[in-house]
Amino acid sequence: MKKIHLLIIKAFIRPFIATFFVVMFILLMFFLFKYVDDLIGKGFEWYTILELMYYQSMVQISMALPLSVLLSSIMTFGTLGENYELVAIKSAGISLQKAMRPLMILIFALSVSSFFFSNYMLPKANLKFYSLMYDVRNKKLAFLIKPGVFNNSIPNFSIRVDRKDLNGTLYGITLYDHRGSNGIPKIIKAQEGEMNKTSDGNYMVLKLKNGVQYEEQANNNGIYNPRQVLIRSRFKETEPKFDLSSFKMNKTDPNAFGNSTVMLNLKGIDRKRDSLSKVIDTLNRNTTANLSNNFRQNNTAKGYTKVKISPKKIGDQILTSIPSGARKQALETANGIVSSIAQNLSNGAPRYKDLMGELIFTSVEYQRKFTLAASCVLLFFIGAPLGAIIRKGGMGLPVVIAISFFLIYHILTTVAEKSAREGSLNPIFAMWIAFIVLTPLAAFLTYKATVDSALFDVNYYKQFFMKLLRIKQKED
Repeated sequence: MKKIHLLIIKAFIRPFIATFFVVMFILLMFFLFKYVDDLIGKGFEWYTILELMYYQSMVQISMALPLSVLLSSIMTFGTLGENYELVAIKSAGISLQKAMRPLMILIFALSVSSFFFSNYMLPKANLKFYSLMYDVRNKKLAFLIKPGVFNNSIPNFSIRVDRKDLNGTLYGITLYDHRGSNGIPKIIKAQEGEMNKTSDGNYMVLKLKNGVQYEEQANNNGIYNPRQVLIRSRFKETEPKFDLSSFKMNKTDPNAFGNSTVMLNLKGIDRKRDSLSKVIDTLNRNTTANLSNNFRQNNTAKGYTKVKISPKKIGDQILTSIPSGARKQALETANGIVSSIAQNLSNGAPRYKDLMGELIFTSVEYQRKFTLAASCVLLFFIGAPLGAIIRKGGMGLPVVIAISFFLIYHILTTVAEKSAREGSLNPIFAMWIAFIVLTPLAAFLTYKATVDSALFDVNYYKQFFMKLLRIKQKED
């Protein structure tokens, strides 16, 4: 390998790693902002949130990797052009394609790695992420006391406070204890209190001060007694304990989500697609059989007699062909048949729609395994020529141009995928439409960079318009 190739690879690796981690950090921040309501105020351990972010970072690689390739390729060749290193390379007899060759090999290797990642690692990451996210969303709310609102988070207890200060001291506390066997709660009212956890974290202690407790004595024989005993006791301090075992998050078995399409590799998607096709075929056959039964001929003599009778012709007015005494019964029978058909169709249509939607989604996810790898190659052949043309490095103009092209790619893919899932586009065409649109652009930019075109040179366009103005002035 020539030294010039090592120079280009080193110039590409540094911005690629930097942009990859920056993009990953931004995407993780978007994730936290999106799910902040599910994570804040539930008392999760720090390692649970880190585990969730780790799995999410694996999921976000499908978006971070192509954008990083585009950014780093523009920055690399933009910096080489800005420092006149591309001019030196071309003056040494090395064309742009030869200079890009080591990076092409690197990008192809990266694309193959991304394919294996999306086929083997990404389904497992999705499985872990969605199972953990399911537990997070279904975990009970942490004991977050809001003034003026009854809190029923702890089983068998209801707590209400009038106000609380910044130090966590509660004032005007009303506590309902529903653990009694007679169905009548024990009521505790206190002027103030503090809330703390025990050292092992299994119990919460509510330290109450200056209060009164009301408790109605249970009746053993179950008969109403108008002279029921009510016990009232005052206290200066008391410390009721609450069991917090219900607040601990029990992890769901990830295998419960294993049949979801995003958690399958190519073989699993193929098997699921075949299963869905068989279910749809069975549903269609059953629907056809049920509907055809409503259009059978009620003729018991058909096939069992040699008497030949010419078929009776029925005109537009069907009721006139039916004897007057049987018309009412015929109408009732027809109405029942139509209602039965409508009922069968209304029952089967939602099921058929769900199955077709899932079948389309399997095709979309199948193609997505390949589009991640192909997007790296496509965006490299857009970014590298762009950097050579604009001849500007750093984080300014290259970043703006890279994000613009990536947004075009992402919007095309997202809109086409949505149309495919709605049944408006073929799933294969929808997942590759961005490549069909942007591949000619990549070829055009590569050609322009090869011939040293001043495609984004403002001075070139100024001189061009000045020449046009001079020509018009001479003609006048």
